[in-house]
Amino acid sequence: MKDLAAYRGLKICVALSGGRDSIALAHYIYSNAKAFSITLSAMNCDHSIRGESSARDSEFVKEWCGSLKIPLIFFKREQTQDNSENSARLWRLECYRKALKESGADVIATAHHLNDNAETVLFNLARGSGLCGLTGICDGEIDGVKIIRPFIACTRREIDEYIAENQLDFVEDETNSSDRYTRNKIRLNVLPELEKAVPQAAESIYRFSRLAAEDELFFRELIKERGLIEAGPTFVKINHCAQKPLFNRAAVSAVSRNFNRRDYTAQQAENLFALQFAGTGKAFEFLGLVARKEENCITIEEKESGESGQVLFCDYRGKTFCGQRLEISGKADGKCLKFDLDKIPSTAVIRFMRAGDKFNKFGGGTKNLGDYFTDKKIPVRIRKKIPLIADGQNVLAICGVEISDGIKITEKTQKIYYLIYGGLP
Repeated sequence: MKDLAAYRGLKICVALSGGRDSIALAHYIYSNAKAFSITLSAMNCDHSIRGESSARDSEFVKEWCGSLKIPLIFFKREQTQDNSENSARLWRLECYRKALKESGADVIATAHHLNDNAETVLFNLARGSGLCGLTGICDGEIDGVKIIRPFIACTRREIDEYIAENQLDFVEDETNSSDRYTRNKIRLNVLPELEKAVPQAAESIYRFSRLAAEDELFFRELIKERGLIEAGPTFVKINHCAQKPLFNRAAVSAVSRNFNRRDYTAQQAENLFALQFAGTGKAFEFLGLVARKEENCITIEEKESGESGQVLFCDYRGKTFCGQRLEISGKADGKCLKFDLDKIPSTAVIRFMRAGDKFNKFGGGTKNLGDYFTDKKIPVRIRKKIPLIADGQNVLAICGVEISDGIKITEKTQKIYYLIYGGLP
C-alpha cells in the first residue's frame, strides 16, 4: 500500500460506497491517520438508481462509519429521468463540493486503483483519444474540487489481500458483474485476457500513463507560457497557433475546462484547427458550442438559444435589458451616447440585430448593419448581443457604439437624452 506521507496533515474526506475498494481505502487511512496527522471523514452518495440495493449499501456505510466513529456525510439523489453516466457524474461532483464545505476537508479521496487506471487508458485508446486521454487517472482538481487517489498504484490483488488480512466486511454492487456496460466489459473480459497474453500488463499501462501525464503537464505549462487560452465572461479565446499538437491540446483544455464538454471527436479537433486558416467570421458548431474565426484567434461560446427580447422604446423605463445595463436618461452618466429624443418614432423598439437591418451612419451614408460592424471591427460573436434602437429595419442607435445620422443633435434640438450602456456581461 502507498505511504501516506504525501498527504501528511491533510483533512481527507473519503468517497465511500461500501464496496471493497473504498472500504479498504477508508480503513487504511483510518489505521494510519494518527501517524500522519490526518483528519478523516467520509461521504456516501445514494444515486437512487439501484433502488433497495443502493439504500442497503448506504445503510451499511452508515453502520460501518459509526462503528469506527468516522464522521459521515450522506447524499441521496432525487429520482430523475436523466440517469446517464454524465448526469450522475455531475451530481456526484456537486456532492463532493458540498462535502468539502460541510466537513472542512481539504480533499476528496477516491479508491481508484491501478486496474481502474488500465481500464480507463484502454477505453480511451479504443475511442481514438489523443495522448491527453492516455494519462489515466491522476490526483488533480476538477471544477475546483481537489481529488486524491492514494491507491492508484495498487493492484486489485493487493486490495483483495488487504481486505482479507484485516477481515473487512463490504458490500457488492451487483452491476459490477454485468458486462452490459463498456467499462465492465473491459474489466471482466479484455483486461484479464490481456494479462494472460502480457503478464503485468496493468502495471505497464500504469507506467505508460504516468509518462503521458508528464508530457501533458509539459504541454499545459507551454500553453500557459504562450498565453494561448484567454477566458472571457461568456467565451474562451484560443490565440493562433500553427503547431497542431499544441493547438489541439489548448482547444481540448478550453472546451473541457470552460464548458464541461468532454465527448469531442478527432474530427471536431481537426475542424477547430482548420478554422484558424478560414476567413474572419467563419463559424463551426459542435457539442452545443459555436467556434468563430476572428483576427488572430478563435473564440468559442455556448450556442445561442435565440434572444427574443424586445420592448417599445417609449415604454422602456428599466436599467437592464436582457441582463445588460441599459439606461435612457435626461442626465449623462459617464461615457454615453447623446441623441435627439424627439426624433425617435413612436414605433421604435429596443431589440437585437436582425437580417436586413440598415444603419444610416453619423455624418451620412447608409450601410448594411453587418457591413458596418465589420468596418468597426466588432467581432461576429457579440453582434447579435448588442442592444439596438430600431424602427423597422432602420437602426437608429447601436448601444455603446454609435447613433444614426437621423437622431443626431442639431441647433433645433430641444430634448437631449443619453443612452447609457454598460456593455456585455
